[in-house]
Amino acid sequence: MVIRAFAVAAFMVAAAWAARAEEPLALRGMGSFHVGGKLVEISGRPVKEVTFTPGGVPAKVDPNGTYQTGQMYVQYYLPQNERGAAPLLFWHGGGMTGVNWESTPDGRQGWLEYFLRKGWAVYNSDAVERGRAGWAMYPDVIPGEPVFLTTANPFERFRIGAGANAYDKDPAKRTFLAGSQFPPDGYDNFVKQIVPRWTSTDQMIIDAYLAEVDKICPCVIVFHSQAGQFGFKVAQARPDKIKALIAVEPAGLGDPAKADVLKNIPVLMIYGDYIEQDARWPTIRKNGTEFGDKIRAAGGSVDVVNLPSIGIKGNSHMLMMDKNNLEVAQVVQDWLVRKGLTK
Repeated sequence: MVIRAFAVAAFMVAAAWAARAEEPLALRGMGSFHVGGKLVEISGRPVKEVTFTPGGVPAKVDPNGTYQTGQMYVQYYLPQNERGAAPLLFWHGGGMTGVNWESTPDGRQGWLEYFLRKGWAVYNSDAVERGRAGWAMYPDVIPGEPVFLTTANPFERFRIGAGANAYDKDPAKRTFLAGSQFPPDGYDNFVKQIVPRWTSTDQMIIDAYLAEVDKICPCVIVFHSQAGQFGFKVAQARPDKIKALIAVEPAGLGDPAKADVLKNIPVLMIYGDYIEQDARWPTIRKNGTEFGDKIRAAGGSVDVVNLPSIGIKGNSHMLMMDKNNLEVAQVVQDWLVRKGLTK
């Protein structure tokens, strides 16, 4: 019986992939680029001898000189039949990279492909000091030290596991929140996405995102978690270039004193499940909705969607990876259509 059930499951997975394979994507272009950054001078460091390969001849390496830093990486896909009125820019959260928006950690379709198939041009980035953006010497160039996360930290902090001590090295012993939509078989792959991050690079990141917006936009920005402050602050700095903002569980916000600058930019805020059970997220969501109230008070349009209130339950902080991620993506797509942002 177990073998038969496994065979049926395997067949269904194969059929799902086959169905996707029957729907090829037609692109008019794709590529990548780095944007932003500046040159920094380093001096006063000793010259070293470095053997770059085992058995090789040592080479003198002088660390003094000019370094490129503060750049970010952007990869883009342009559909042949473009139906979005402006490109979508995907900005990831803290300790993450643009891979968050690609395939889910258990191998399903991610938001990048979903919106590309809906006809949107998509630009996916690795922010400053993340992934393919690279990072510079610290503390010489980047102040402070990087923050590293254990494998247990996201499980207990991202509303995946049922609180403290819910994580176990043995997957069978992990305690998920009841009804959780996070794919349990994907968690170990998910933590492989985590990269070091700094808490001192916010302005460097904002500067690079501004350079991306100046290069690409008008556009719609889809941002998650830490990128909340980046999305709102960049929009406040370039309001004429932003068509809409999609704030996916924003953990940071813009300048409240400049909320009126966003009055002509429609905003969608989306929050997942289990927030009331968490120590931090009730306050984070309250701060977000209050910021939205300030935009409304200035004459702006802000829609706040708490997914459980519309019957979509079980979502973690990483709702673009959850098992119902495409159902959530459809909420965003429908909102964009209602706002007249499709052709």
